[in-house]
Amino acid sequence: MVHDSSDLEIPMKLQGKWSAMAMCWLFGLGTLLSWNIVSTIGDYFYELFPNYHPARVLTLVYLPFSLATISIFLYHQSRIDTRKRNITGYILFFASNFSLLVLDLATSGNGGIWKYIGMCILIAISGIADAHVQGGMIGDLALMCPEFIQSFVAGLAASGALTSILRLTTKAAFENVENGLRTGALVFLAISTLFEFLCIILYAFFFPNLPIVKYYRAKAAREGSKTVSSDLSAVGIQMEFDQHVENDAKPSKRLSIKQLFLENFDYTMDLFLICVVTLSIFPGFLYENTGSHQLGTWYPLVLVTTYNVSNLISRYIPLIQYLKLESRKGLVIFVLSRFLLIPAFYFTSKYGDQGWMIALVFILGSTTGYPTVCVMTLAPRIYKGPEKNALGNLLVLSLQSGILIGVALDWLWIIGNGNF
Repeated sequence: MVHDSSDLEIPMKLQGKWSAMAMCWLFGLGTLLSWNIVSTIGDYFYELFPNYHPARVLTLVYLPFSLATISIFLYHQSRIDTRKRNITGYILFFASNFSLLVLDLATSGNGGIWKYIGMCILIAISGIADAHVQGGMIGDLALMCPEFIQSFVAGLAASGALTSILRLTTKAAFENVENGLRTGALVFLAISTLFEFLCIILYAFFFPNLPIVKYYRAKAAREGSKTVSSDLSAVGIQMEFDQHVENDAKPSKRLSIKQLFLENFDYTMDLFLICVVTLSIFPGFLYENTGSHQLGTWYPLVLVTTYNVSNLISRYIPLIQYLKLESRKGLVIFVLSRFLLIPAFYFTSKYGDQGWMIALVFILGSTTGYPTVCVMTLAPRIYKGPEKNALGNLLVLSLQSGILIGVALDWLWIIGNGNF
C-alpha cells in the first residue's frame, strides 16, 4: 500500500511518545544487561577462577570485539539496515546469555581453563552484539527526539543498578545455602536470557508501530536516510520517497564521517575521556584493590551497587532544563576535572575507610552518567537524518574506545603488587 506523507502530520508526534520512551529505556537496559550481569556476578567468577583476574580479563575480551565491530558499522553505516542490525544484536545477546547458562550447567559449576576459555568466547560474542545494538540504537534514536536517547542512555545505567540490587538480594537469600553463590549467578543468567528475548519481540513488532516512531523515520527518509527503509516497510509504510530524497539531497551536501568528527571533536573526546577515567577504576579496582573492611565479602558488591545507582540517578538530572550543562567549553572542563578522581581513589584505598570509598564511588558514578547524557542529547540536534545516524555511531565508537583504554589502564593498579 502507498502511504501518503500527508498522513504523517505533526500532531502524530504526540501519539505514543511515553510508550516509546518506556521501550527505549527497556532497550537500553537490555543492551548492557548481559555485560552488567557478568560484572555483577564477579564474586562467583573469582570463586571459580581466582588466579585469572576475571573482572579485568573479561572486560578486556569484551571490548576489542565490540570496538572492531562498531568501527566496521561506522564505515558502512549509511548502507546498513538498522532494523536488521538491532534485531541481530539482541539475538546474539540472547544466544550468548543462554549459552553461558548452559555452559555452567554442563560443567556442574566447576572451574578450569577450558571453561574459562569458553566463557571468554561467549563474552566476545556479547561484545559483538553490543556493537550491533548500542551503535544501531543511538544512531536510530538520534533521528528522533532527544528524550528517546536520554531514556535509552538511562536504561543503560539502569541495567547496572538493577543487577547490583538483585545481586545483593540473591546474596542475602542464598548466602547460607549450599552453592548459594552459584544459584544466584544462575538466576541472573536466566533473567538476562528472558529479558533479551523480550527486547527482540518489542523492537521487532511493537516499537516500529508507534505513530511517533513512524513519523520520525518517515522524516528521516525524506531527508535522505536509507537506514530506515526496512523499518518503514515492516509497518506497511511504502512511501514514494525517491523524488523527495532527491529534492532534499540537492540543496546541501551530506557531511562525511571526517567532517562530522572534526565538527564534534570536543564531544567525542568528552565521551572518550569520561570512559577512560571510569573504566580505569570500575570494576577491576573495586574488586581487587580496595582491601578488606568490616563489610567483608559484601564490600565490592556494595561499591559496585553504589556506582551503578549513582550513575543511573545522574542520567535523569539533564531532564531538568536549567541543570543541563549545554556549554561545550563547560563540558570539557567538567570532564577534564574528573582525572582528579584517580589520585583520590589511590589515597583513599591506602588511607581511607570504607565510608570514604563508598562516597568516592558515588561521585565516580554521578560524574559518569550526567555528562554522558548531556553529550549524547546535544551533539546530534543540529543535523539532518543521515548525519544524525552517522554521528550517533561515531559517539558510540568514541565511548567504546575510551572504555577499552580505561580497561587497559586498569591493569596498572596491580602491576608491582605481586598479584599480576
